[in-house]
Amino acid sequence: MKNITKNIRHLRHLKGLTQEVFADDLKITRSRISSYEEGRSTPSIDMLIKLSNYFKIPVDILIKNDLTKSKDTSFIDIGNTRVLFPITVDDDNENLIEVVPIKASAGYLSGYDDPEYIEQLQKIKLPFLPSGKHRAFPIKGDSMLPLKEGSYVVGKFVEDRRDISSNRTYVLLTLNDGMVYKRVINNIKETNSLLLVSDNPLYKPYEIPIDEVLELWEFTCSINTQEYDQEELKISSIITMFNSLGVELKSLEKHIR
Repeated sequence: MKNITKNIRHLRHLKGLTQEVFADDLKITRSRISSYEEGRSTPSIDMLIKLSNYFKIPVDILIKNDLTKSKDTSFIDIGNTRVLFPITVDDDNENLIEVVPIKASAGYLSGYDDPEYIEQLQKIKLPFLPSGKHRAFPIKGDSMLPLKEGSYVVGKFVEDRRDISSNRTYVLLTLNDGMVYKRVINNIKETNSLLLVSDNPLYKPYEIPIDEVLELWEFTCSINTQEYDQEELKISSIITMFNSLGVELKSLEKHIR
């Protein structure tokens, strides 16, 4: 329960609340808040539920995870159980991107809502990404040529399905097909579905009910890896490629200022 002490204090600070205001909101005394934040007492089950409802963060996340690296309270609920971790930052206050390695991608469907699975993913940073939560995914097959198998797509998490734009590409986590990368036609208003189209004309488009889509990540950038051999495509090398790309982009930024 050691995380709960610093999590309560951190989340209160993120909301800009004094202990007095926070205590009033929870209808408890300021001294109880102080005892929680200083580790002199542990919240009861009822209080943990109250804190969970207040911050809109599941109890197990509050207890099991160190949330002090988050820079805002942008936890995203999907349905009744799914929570997307907040954007994490490094010591330079730059956003970190989780990288799903090729070997782990098969388990992403069962692990996407498992905090331990997400926490063990290696993280990189890239400059110039738009605000929001990003994640990097490996591409399988040749349905999205010129992107070839082994390439990586960095996607921005789509919180509101109404923001899905037709003819843009997305990484989708689907109930029956697992993780796919496709060009999307938004037919939600007409048929409550998405039409998934491959850029490779050899593959036929197909529809998927929106209710079967568990996650969507809109394409932000990609890194092609076809010029590398299998030994170079280990996750450690992929991390190095992304970080090198970040260095190159930083250098470019300096030159164009």
